Amino acid sequence: MITPPDISWIAILPLLILTGTALVTLFADLWMEGPDREALGWIGLVGLLATAVAAMALWNTKLSAFSNGIAVDRYGLFFTLLFCVASGLTLLMSMGYLEFTDIRTGDYYSLILFSTVGMVLMATATDLIIIFLGLEVMSLAVYVLSGIWREQQRSNEAALKYFLLGAFATGFLLFGIALLYGATGSTTLGPIAAQVAKVGGQEKTLVLAGMALLLVGFGFKVAAAPFHVWTPDVYEGAPTSVTAFMAVAVKAAAFAAFARVFMHTLTVLSADWSSVLWILAALTMTVGNVTAILQRNIKRMLAYSSIAHAGYLLVGMVAGGEFGGSAVLFYLIAYMLMTLGAFAVVIALGWRGAPNENLDDYAGVGFSHPFLGVAMTIFMLSLAGIPPLVGFIGKFYIFSAAIRSGYVGLTVIGVLNSVISVYYYVGVLVRMYMTEGVLEIPVLSSRPYLVATLLLTITGTILLGLFPSPLFELARQSFLALG
Repeated sequence: MITPPDISWIAILPLLILTGTALVTLFADLWMEGPDREALGWIGLVGLLATAVAAMALWNTKLSAFSNGIAVDRYGLFFTLLFCVASGLTLLMSMGYLEFTDIRTGDYYSLILFSTVGMVLMATATDLIIIFLGLEVMSLAVYVLSGIWREQQRSNEAALKYFLLGAFATGFLLFGIALLYGATGSTTLGPIAAQVAKVGGQEKTLVLAGMALLLVGFGFKVAAAPFHVWTPDVYEGAPTSVTAFMAVAVKAAAFAAFARVFMHTLTVLSADWSSVLWILAALTMTVGNVTAILQRNIKRMLAYSSIAHAGYLLVGMVAGGEFGGSAVLFYLIAYMLMTLGAFAVVIALGWRGAPNENLDDYAGVGFSHPFLGVAMTIFMLSLAGIPPLVGFIGKFYIFSAAIRSGYVGLTVIGVLNSVISVYYYVGVLVRMYMTEGVLEIPVLSSRPYLVATLLLTITGTILLGLFPSPLFELARQSFLALG
């Protein structure tokens, strides 16, 4: 007789709620038509809220499930809450957007939720196989979401490119896991951490090769140079709400697993990987910012901006330690708010058959649509790192951590890159306020969900810039839970 393994149902409660909500959304779509499908978005939002409440209820506990393959600690719960907020804001901004793009609604909502399930798995996993499973659950849903605007050729092209290159990168990740297993005899992060401190000779070579391959796999997912080439085409071709979701939530999930493996499990080898990450961080920041200057499409510009911000996050990983890890977690929250807000403005300026994604389309928007002008100004200045907005505080923490750890040269490169980025972020504001335009867009009052998204992201961008300490302390406690 086979004895079933003990399962801690409390430990996986957030995952159960999320998965249940995704399934309910999927099946409810069969009985809903037309405007009723908007209720699917509300079902998703209620499910995400319930997941966030369950995660907060588990905050002071430390549990595990599936033979220690999943750890419910503050680190995993921090990211669970981040994914709930990012997915919730994406659903909110999508509820009006789907109507004028004629994207099939039911599939869309359930795919966002299934993708979030994969993200939570990645953040809470303490086994490389479960990280891989979470990555695949997340990625498969996002591949489909990229091409869900079936009538648009560029959307289909984006999905195909993302799928092919993503599958290629997944192969690197899986090969890296295999080499680490061969060297340490385990796929669980705890035993791997204990073994890598002892191995030598050929086994050490295997560990370093496995680590390098993992770095390639994670580098692709976070869009770090030189593994970033897919990003501009996929971000431009995917529906704008999906692009926002990918730029924020997918990147955060990849960094959650990346930091857990490298900053905790492989920290004993930090002398080997920190110099490689140093080069990747400098290259990613520079390629992202310099190439963004040349873009004339706002989605491509934000794609290169997202590459540059991945570089800033890598600086925090290179700095390492308690302050570097806390800075990475804080920066992911800051980046989520300002980037989702910027993409919400891009959605607001588009209309049926007229996406208005060229920078010239933003001419005069500051005066013709003052609310959108002010919103875009706040998000662009925050992304550029102008005080007192949250983007400035995030960069301050990242660069402070790098200086504390002695990486002055990398900090100088980061600050210079921030100065370069001001050119293209402020360029959007120059077009909005210093050039004339005749862009016609629908009245915002007809899209209340989009207005709610903008108000929430604006409030977060300003308040967390003025009062960052409570969130930074939360990030610090979460990162320390890894120890």
